[in-house]
Amino acid sequence: DTSTRPLRSFLKNRGYVVSGWRQGRNLGLRPGVQHAMTDLVKELNDTHGRKVSLVGWSLGGLYARQLAKLMPERVRSVITLGSPFAAGPKATNAWRVYEMASGRRADEEDGRFGGALAGTPPVPTTAIFSRTDGICAWQGCVEKTSAKSESIEVESSHCGMGHHPAAVFAVADRLAQTEGKWKPFDRSGWRSIVFPDPNR
Repeated sequence: DTSTRPLRSFLKNRGYVVSGWRQGRNLGLRPGVQHAMTDLVKELNDTHGRKVSLVGWSLGGLYARQLAKLMPERVRSVITLGSPFAAGPKATNAWRVYEMASGRRADEEDGRFGGALAGTPPVPTTAIFSRTDGICAWQGCVEKTSAKSESIEVESSHCGMGHHPAAVFAVADRLAQTEGKWKPFDRSGWRSIVFPDPNR
């Protein structure tokens, strides 16, 4: 929750109801983590009477995607930042650190809940990625383009993505859409300078 505090503060100042994941440092799917995440989505949905938009950074984005697959009736949209859902579990420079910190093999995460990680959630989905990520292979952070899914490229490091102005702008832009009227990100005008063409 500490790493996402600036992003949550930015969104809160714009009128959004925000919540961290309430489980401290993300060390993987420890016992009880999946249950706590599903309970939190249910709580937020029931409390506010609206579907929940899930924004996840790195490993948090993988969880956001899987939660949306399990609970599409409660999830409005998914936005990931530098999340390597489309590549093998070792397509990052941090997999050894993850294994040491969590006590689990990195390849145990794939499909542990919600099905295969690469499968697109059944809700509007945006993957924000950077070719200069430095931690995750950017190719593994790119979503397939469809009627309800897209990728947005920014020029950022992995660790800076949650605070990067372009990434934060893109998150806010995606959240501002009216529910049920999702449209792809508009790169026209000045945005084409800030946001590279992800298909180049």
